[in-house]
Amino acid sequence: MKKLLIANRGEIAVRVIQSARKMGIQTVAVYSTADRNSPHVKIADEAYCLGGPESSTSYLAQDKIIAVAKESGAEAIHPGYGFLSENAGFAKKVTDNGLVFVGPSPTSIETMGSKLAAKAAVLKYDIPLVPGTEEAVKDAKQAMDIAREIGFPVLIKASAGGGGKGMRIVEKEKDLESQMSRAISEAEAAFGDGSVFIEKYVTSPRHIEIQVLADQHGNRVHLFERECSIQRRHQKVVEEAPSSVLTPALRDRMGQAALRVAESCDYVGAGTVEFLLDADHSFYFLEMNTRLQVEHPVTEMITGLDLVKLQLEVAMGKELPFKQEDLTIDGHAIELRVYAEDPVDGFLPSTGTLETYRLPEGPGIRVDNGFEEGMEVPIYYDPMLAKLVCHGKSRDEAIQLLLEAIRQYRVKGVATTLPFGTFVLKHEAFVTGDFDTHFVKDHYRGELLEEQHREEARLAALLALRQYREDQKKLRLPIA
Repeated sequence: MKKLLIANRGEIAVRVIQSARKMGIQTVAVYSTADRNSPHVKIADEAYCLGGPESSTSYLAQDKIIAVAKESGAEAIHPGYGFLSENAGFAKKVTDNGLVFVGPSPTSIETMGSKLAAKAAVLKYDIPLVPGTEEAVKDAKQAMDIAREIGFPVLIKASAGGGGKGMRIVEKEKDLESQMSRAISEAEAAFGDGSVFIEKYVTSPRHIEIQVLADQHGNRVHLFERECSIQRRHQKVVEEAPSSVLTPALRDRMGQAALRVAESCDYVGAGTVEFLLDADHSFYFLEMNTRLQVEHPVTEMITGLDLVKLQLEVAMGKELPFKQEDLTIDGHAIELRVYAEDPVDGFLPSTGTLETYRLPEGPGIRVDNGFEEGMEVPIYYDPMLAKLVCHGKSRDEAIQLLLEAIRQYRVKGVATTLPFGTFVLKHEAFVTGDFDTHFVKDHYRGELLEEQHREEARLAALLALRQYREDQKKLRLPIA
């Protein structure tokens, strides 16, 4: 592979370009008019404008992307995550045009892209599943019969989607019909597919995912787990590796289950198998993400591996350079997704100009970043600015390092999730590891940050006053 096109934007495009460059591979960036001054455009060897700011005319324009790949002489396309990364049709179109898709086969993507198809695929591999339906549910009467059989509360989920869209928790029978209608409507709007299924709602769940890696020669390994339970609107905000609650024995069982999921769809490349872990530490298969995950850096930091480099090597047909027994966990890593969102105002997106934008630095601190000072934060895409990741010898050390890195961050012009990160890292539930996916609902309110800001301002004023008085005393000292 001599030249690679990255069909994405922001920090993940930068991330892929960095690894490709280290491998001596030339890179081709694509961009929308809204991203013409973005870092990924500047650091690539070549860059091509796809169209206007809307995703439909740029980062989702499949034929345009493939045309650019051919025009530039790129042999392969890396989709990053989001956009076309889990689009089986795009993967097939890439390979049909004689290009390499850096990811799994279209068949694997299609199988795991449907939660119902994924469940059907893993059934014969002895993988624990949450009790629920194995086929799409389309009417309220059928849904009620199923819900009564498995018992309330239940979870209605879109078969084709993710990110919390088309998902409804139903605790009482009287709410089932209305919530099902909403879930179907939202799924149709978001994914063009209104298929939903029903499963038992696991109370007090933790969201644990296993990173898997497989080559074209039948070799498969797992790279341990990531704890992803700190979420807002069913989307992750803080992730860490390893999880503070997994024993070595449970880690091995979940890792082996993840490898069986990969086997069930003949998976090749980097992928993630997601599980729910209940209060009794029983785990259940949730879904498989057939791409690189946003939170992959925490895995890289505890294993010392470059997942993008490994993706590219697998796409070239190389064998994995290690076996499962060669892999070990080194220390602890925590990631905070730095979104341009206002955590005081319900995490609403915050757009504007990055008047000040300075990143923290130091040993154990990593920032995967997609912006520069002076840039506009566009309204058209996911509002993530960067990922702040810290690695320490222990979980406590990683927490303290991340708190210090947040203190070093300087952002002016937009609101960010940095204050929320501080709130999480200092909260007793997080520090002790006693939390689940309900952390935000149970412990967080926007006004708590406002109170925290007022207290910090009060302390800062007191310190300033104290320093002023000390300085005045020195000035009044008699001269000998």
